[in-house]
Amino acid sequence: MNLHSVVSGAINAINPAINGTIARSAGYSIAGDGTQTPIYVAPEAIKIQLQALQLNELKQLDGLNIQGDKSGLYLFGNAQGVNRPDGLGGDLVTLENGSIYLVTLVLENWSAVDGWCKVVGTRQN
Repeated sequence: MNLHSVVSGAINAINPAINGTIARSAGYSIAGDGTQTPIYVAPEAIKIQLQALQLNELKQLDGLNIQGDKSGLYLFGNAQGVNRPDGLGGDLVTLENGSIYLVTLVLENWSAVDGWCKVVGTRQN
C-alpha cells in the first residue's frame, strides 16, 4: 500500500510540494593535475517537499560528521547520495528559489515501489 499517496493531500495542504530539478551524478573526471571534477547528467524536473529533519535523523548525521545546512527532502522519484564503490558523488537537487542541495544520505527509498524517497540534502549555496 502506498501510504505516501494516502497522506500527501493532507501534507500538501500545509506544506505544498515545490518544483525543482535533479541532476544525477555520473561520476567524475580527473584532470592532469589530479583534481576531480564531478559530472552530472542533464537536470530533470521533479516535485519536492522540503522539511526539517527529525531528531533521530540528526543523530544519525552527527555520527557521519556531515557539516552544513541540512534539510529533509521528500522527492517524487529516486535520488542517490555519495556512493564511493560506484564512483558517484551524490545527486544535486535545485529548488525553484535557486537553492542547491547535495544529496548526502538516503534515509528512505521507496522509489521502486511507491515512487518517492526521503534524502538529506546539504545546501551548497
